[in-house]
Amino acid sequence: MTTKNLTVDGARIAYRTLGTGPALVLVHGTGPGSVTWDGIAERLADRNTVILPDLGGSDVAQDDGGPLTLEALTRQLAAVIEDCGQAPVNLVGHSLGAVVVLSLAATRPELVRTLVPVSGLAHTEDEYVRNTLRLWLDLADDPELFARFAMLAAFSRRHLNEIGRDAVEELARAFRAHPDRIRQIDLVLRVDIRRLLPQIKAPTLVIGTTQDALVPAENSREIHAAIPGSSYAELDSGHVSRVERPDDLIKLVRDFAA
Repeated sequence: MTTKNLTVDGARIAYRTLGTGPALVLVHGTGPGSVTWDGIAERLADRNTVILPDLGGSDVAQDDGGPLTLEALTRQLAAVIEDCGQAPVNLVGHSLGAVVVLSLAATRPELVRTLVPVSGLAHTEDEYVRNTLRLWLDLADDPELFARFAMLAAFSRRHLNEIGRDAVEELARAFRAHPDRIRQIDLVLRVDIRRLLPQIKAPTLVIGTTQDALVPAENSREIHAAIPGSSYAELDSGHVSRVERPDDLIKLVRDFAA
């Protein structure tokens, strides 16, 4: 595995590369960064050059600490793809990462070979989503409640019961309130990419998650409906399908990229 650092608009970001084969870029959502993909990145690297960016808001990135913008994250992702020298790439993004990859595909189509947004959203006029995110932000002053709410929003009831109490308590301690998490959630609350979606020309597979308590599958279906010629699939999972249904997600990504 190799790591490279880049400076984009004054922000210092990084990306990791592993494996060989056609380029597959995995873009993180709200959370510490590209480490959230580590559970499946190694498996995908047996057939692909897997590229793992750490964009603004990740624990690796360094910037002025101001509000994040979708435009800045899109430019950062474009810089990573250009720097790796393998464009056009197969591009996968989860949650906020799904919004970023959709933005890139609409504005820099020459960089994208195929596109897979997972558990994304086009806007936050959905009152359920908006209020869920507002509640999450309002819990930031209590790190334990913030983390426990994040766990409940991220995973399905079935998954939490399958892994058992000790693992659930570990999850409840893992996602503590952090200034960068607040910045990421704040950005999600400002998302509106509806005007961009009809501009996307890359072959696109939109993936929704049927037990998603944070961004319900209706949001993915709306994205699918707005992208001409796109395909759609659903996973029986909570928001973090790469943890709950890794085999199914890997198969969808591989089959579509092929």
